[in-house]
Parts: sequence; structure tokens; C-alpha cells
Amino acid sequence: MPDPPELHDWKPLIEDLDARRQRALAMGGPDLVARQRSLGKLPVRERLDQLLDPGSFVEYGLLADSMDPGLQETRGYLAADGMVAGIGQIDGRRVAICAYDFTVLAGSMGAVGEHKTARMRELVLRQRIPIVWLLDSGGARIQATSGSTFAGAGALFREQVTLSGVVPQVAAMLGHCAAGTAYIPALADFIPMVKGISSMALGGRHLVKAATGEDVSEEEMGGSDVHTRISGVADLEVETEEECLRLVRRYLSFFPANNTERPPVAAAGDPADRRCEDLYDIVPTAARRAYDMERVIRSIVDDGEWFPMKPAWARNVITGFARFGGQPAGIVASQPKVLGGTLDVNSADKAARFVWLCDAFSIPLVFLQDVPGFTVGSAVEKQGIIRHGAKMLFAVSEATVPKVTVVMRKAYGAGYFVMNGTAYEADYIVAWPTAEIAVMGPDGMVRITMRKQLEQYPEGEERDAAAIAMAEQFRKNIDPYIAAGHAQVDDIIDPADTRAAICRGLRVTATKAVQRPWRKHGVLPV
Repeated sequence: MPDPPELHDWKPLIEDLDARRQRALAMGGPDLVARQRSLGKLPVRERLDQLLDPGSFVEYGLLADSMDPGLQETRGYLAADGMVAGIGQIDGRRVAICAYDFTVLAGSMGAVGEHKTARMRELVLRQRIPIVWLLDSGGARIQATSGSTFAGAGALFREQVTLSGVVPQVAAMLGHCAAGTAYIPALADFIPMVKGISSMALGGRHLVKAATGEDVSEEEMGGSDVHTRISGVADLEVETEEECLRLVRRYLSFFPANNTERPPVAAAGDPADRRCEDLYDIVPTAARRAYDMERVIRSIVDDGEWFPMKPAWARNVITGFARFGGQPAGIVASQPKVLGGTLDVNSADKAARFVWLCDAFSIPLVFLQDVPGFTVGSAVEKQGIIRHGAKMLFAVSEATVPKVTVVMRKAYGAGYFVMNGTAYEADYIVAWPTAEIAVMGPDGMVRITMRKQLEQYPEGEERDAAAIAMAEQFRKNIDPYIAAGHAQVDDIIDPADTRAAICRGLRVTATKAVQRPWRKHGVLPV
């Protein structure tokens, strides 16, 4: 006897499922989506379309809701509990996504949404794939966390620390983020911000006004200008969300999926032995004359393509990614046109963090030296210049990736050390004929060692002329051919052959393996 027709009537069930899915995909509804657009921001699902390879996104928890009786009564349905999660692909490689939806209760962090982020972190660690946060959130959902059940909160940040150096972590700032959602970028590896739209702060403006009386806008307190130029928390400022998401894709192209893989090598059409004769016009032979090191970098890297990190902060040192013969490399370079390339507190921090990032993911390091040393004086001592300089020393000493160094002009004192001098396991170190490797510059030597002799000359032109003459005598001992004669540098090169020398250095050190003494971890001078 056949079953009654109603036993196989799937139509209402499928229609109900489709309706639920469509409601979830509608996010906060047409009015709130329209408001999102009016603020110059894309809806969360359009952000995913921009970021990921077409058709690659597999969503987790689409049908999630807040499951909070109080919120369901007062706010109704909260699509995906305000956080879209899943795994997609960027350039054919898998990546996990946690994207907060500001159209759903201001993208606030609810219990179910955070359960979804925990699921993503679990999968990221299990599958060893990068994680990208798209941040546009009001922070913790105060309605649900104002009581003492808060005692069990906070696993998100501890687990981010666990992921650090294991898989790449990116936090794209696409809106205002306060409190909890401000710590997510703080613990990430790469933080781009959208100008005039994104911000981050430990306390939102309403909390700040209540706590301190300060009446300040989100932009003034933690906008992209603050964090890319003053605090150094963020890496890049961009004009649009579309540009921000393109940068995320490009950033990840330099990185392996995890710390057990090698960085991806791209097809290279730029010859490794290409001569860079434009460097003759870019770099003056006179040690005191400034120039723009970014022009040098663009001249020597593959196709002139360069991905700077924190370019607007601590501008006296340059950090960023490029390729040599298709091989990704991290570049740490002096910037003579800012403070003469002298290192200070912020530049030491910037370089140290970048070196740690590259070392964590097996990205070789290239150092371009034109460094007079560290800033001195009572002001920087009060800022802790010794501690910050030691941080850079620590990072460069600890790095076990291939390290190639080019000494272009000045390489004085501890500046030479922290920019990967020979003693810091430089795997290939070359110098230009203009290189000056010494404990300090000849002028400094004169002022210290010849002080009494100088005092015998009248102040003014006569003393200055004597100082110049003495400095020239010292300069005779500051000669790269002396270092080469002692085999303390590997070669003296024609500046036009700088690209070729770097490519050679990276090639011959490709299988570098260093075994350090066992330790739980070093004690960082932070």
C-alpha cells in the first residue's frame, strides 16, 4: 500500500528553509542596509564578494540567531547573530573569515556570534589556514555581558595569541571598533584602515565622555590618521573599502598558509641580474647628502612593485614586502631623508615587529643600511631608547631566516648591529664603495677623541677647519676595502649590481637551517 501523499510533501519544508535562508542573507533588513551604504560602507556580504574568489565561500552558522529571549522580545531576529563566518579562497588558497555585520545590532559581539568565531579559530588551528577579520562592530553586547558572567569571557584574545606566528592573521578595519573589537587588530599581523570611516579605541566616545568628561569624536580619538601616523597600531591607510580588501588579498600573497610552509614563489619576468644604473643618480656619494630610499627599493625589486608596512609611522626606517626573482622578502631599510636615517624609539619598535613577523613565516630578510646609529640625548633616554634598541637587537639576533645585508653608505655603531651586520648571522653581506662601517662617524670621533687638540684652536672657522682635517684622517681608516681585506664583508659591489647581489644571496641561503639552544622563550626587552 503506497504512503499517503502528505508523507512525502517536502514543499512546505523546503519553502520554510528557503525563507529562513533569505531572511539571514538580508542581514539587518533593507532600511539598515541602506543606512550602511549612506555611511559610505559596504554591507558585509558585499565585502565578502570583494575579498574572496567568486563562488568559493562556504558559510558556517548562516541560520544563527541571538537565542537570547530578552533580545528576541525587544529586537526580534538578529541575522547570523551579527557575525558572518566561513571559509573561502583568495587566489585559490583557503582562508577563514569572521566578518561583523553592523546592520545587525551594530555588529556587537553576541554569545552565538562569538561561538561562531570560536569555531573559526578552532578550524584555523586544525587546518592551519590564515584568518581574516572584517571589523565593523560596536564591541561587546553590553545587554548580555553586564553581569558577573563576564568572568568567563575573553577566550578570543588568548586564542589569537595561540594563533600568532602559526597562521597569518589580518584585521581589516572597515568601521568603528571599540573595546573588545579593538584588541582583535592589536593582536593581528596586518591592520589596514579606511580613511574617515574606520576607527579603533579601547573605549568608545560615549564611555570616554562618561569616564573622563572628554568630548571627542571616534575619528579624533582613534581614526586612521591617529593609528597610522601617531600610535603605529595600524599598518596602512586607504581611501576606500574596495582598496582595503584588495590590499588584504595582496598582503596574503607574500605569506604561506602557515608557519610550516614556504612563502609562495611567483613567476618572475624581471631578470635577477638586471643592472640598476639609476642608483647612480638616486644615491649621492657624499655621506651627508639625503635621498629617498624608497626610490632605491623600487629600483631593485621585481618590476618595481613594493608593499610598504607602516609607511607613515616612524618614517626614519622603512619596512615592507617585495620579491626578488619571484621570491618574497621582507625589506628593512634606513631612510636618510627622515632624521638622516637615525634610529629612535618608534623606528626600533617598527623594525623589531617586522623582523619577528617575517621570521615567523620563513620570509627572508633584506637589510639596506645607511644608518648613522641611534638617537642620543636625555630626551630619548627618558623614553627608554636602550630598551627599545635592545628590542630590535633581540629580533634581528633571534631571526633564523635567510638574511642578506647591503651596506650602502653609513653603518655606525649599534645601528650597524641592529641592521644585521656580519656578527648577526648575515648570510651574505656586501658593501658599496661608499660604505662607512665604524663605531661612529669621523666627525664624532674627532669631537670625542680630539677634543683637547681642538680646544687649542680659536672658536669659529679655524677650529672648524681643523676638525674637518682631523676627520679626513680618521676617514682613511673607515674604508670598505679594509673590512673586505679582513673578510668581514663578503664582497664590494658596483651599486648597479645591488639587485643581482641580493638575488645571489637569497639563492645561496635558500636551505638555511639554524638550531638554537632549547628554551621556552627568550625574555624580550619590552
